Formats: sequence, structure tokens, C-alpha cells
Amino acid sequence: MEERKLGEIVTGLYKTGKYIGEITDIRSMHYLVKVKAVLKHPQQGDLHNPKQADVPLFHERRALAYNEQTNIPLKMVKPYAGHVPDYKESLKSAVNSLKDELEQMDTPWASQSLVNLASLEADYFSTK
Repeated sequence: MEERKLGEIVTGLYKTGKYIGEITDIRSMHYLVKVKAVLKHPQQGDLHNPKQADVPLFHERRALAYNEQTNIPLKMVKPYAGHVPDYKESLKSAVNSLKDELEQMDTPWASQSLVNLASLEADYFSTK
């Protein structure tokens, strides 16, 4: 596995989301990545019971925030060479992609996920 460098722009998978970010620290098992854009919004619900609605707590899963730093396992980080999109625009696109995917499914999990996403959208894109 090729080692990444400080300051390098990369993609990283964190839980069920995918992000573009900058490496700010290199640790033994992780890269510390500062989020710059969202490629895939995290799935909603219980990560231990994916796509199940009948769980004790159906989690609302937010995307990582702009400039939020997170540890991502070394093997989940890949180089990124494209244009880094605006964070808000990338978040809106990732939410819309997930909504489109969920609207094609006729399951209780998809329905509950859409409820969560509507709440998240109101928070993400409110004009405070």
C-alpha cells in the first residue's frame, strides 16, 4: 500500500459516507483527514443492522462537517486528483443522490431514512 503524504488531497470512507479531504496527520493505523467535500452521504439507521427499520434506535446519521477532522483507516484512504467541489454543493448533491436511491425502494427502512434525510436537509440548508 502506497503511503500518503501530509497535505495530500484524498478520498476517504468513514462509516457509510465518502468524503474528499486533506491529510493533516499520519498515524500508525489512520490518516487524520480534514473534510472538504461530501461524495456519498452516510446511510441512515443502525450500522449493525443495515437496511432494517425495526431496530431499537434508528440513527440519524449526519455527514461530516466542512473542515471537520476524522481518523480514517489507512486502507480506506485513496488519492484524489480531480477538482474539489464546494462543500455545500457537494453535500446537496450527495443528499439528493441518496434520496433518489431511497425513493426507488419500497421498504420501511427507506421510508424512515427519507424522514431522517428531510430533517437533516432542513438543518443543513436552513437560511439562518
